[in-house]
Amino acid sequence: MTEMSGKVILETGRLQLAEAVRSDAPFVLDLLTQPSFLEFIGDRGVHDLESAHDYIRDLQLQYRMNGYGSYIVRLKEEGTPIGISGLIKRDGLEHADIGFAYLPTYWRCGYALEGAKALMDYGRDTLGLDPIVAITSPQNVPSQSLLERLGMVFYKRIRLTETSDETLLYGPQ
Repeated sequence: MTEMSGKVILETGRLQLAEAVRSDAPFVLDLLTQPSFLEFIGDRGVHDLESAHDYIRDLQLQYRMNGYGSYIVRLKEEGTPIGISGLIKRDGLEHADIGFAYLPTYWRCGYALEGAKALMDYGRDTLGLDPIVAITSPQNVPSQSLLERLGMVFYKRIRLTETSDETLLYGPQ
């Protein structure tokens, strides 16, 4: 029997954030191949269900190794997956960073802010992550605005690796 939804980590008024499971692969494939995801976040090598399963396996590895990671965001009432949001420990950053991506249909509904606020509180209060930072591409103005609404400020331009594109680093005021 296939597990339909992973372990629920957080709930807000409208959202549920849960660990990714194999049955989330069609949603992950849809989200990670959206033109907006490819433009603002980049190609994660997810182009078919098999690579979506691999991506989910990597998310599950994050949960085991770090005790946190990226979660599937669902509408609490319907159970519909609408995005991914999480706390990520990257090799190129000293501190965990918050990330989020939602299907365009669910933009400008307050979901990203609601989920990110809950994750920031969870990261700080439950996991003891302090500070939590964020990175975003220079052209992703909507994400920069959301980070500012979370109380973050622009720190500096960085490269996570010598060959990666320049990204903007945000952190607490």
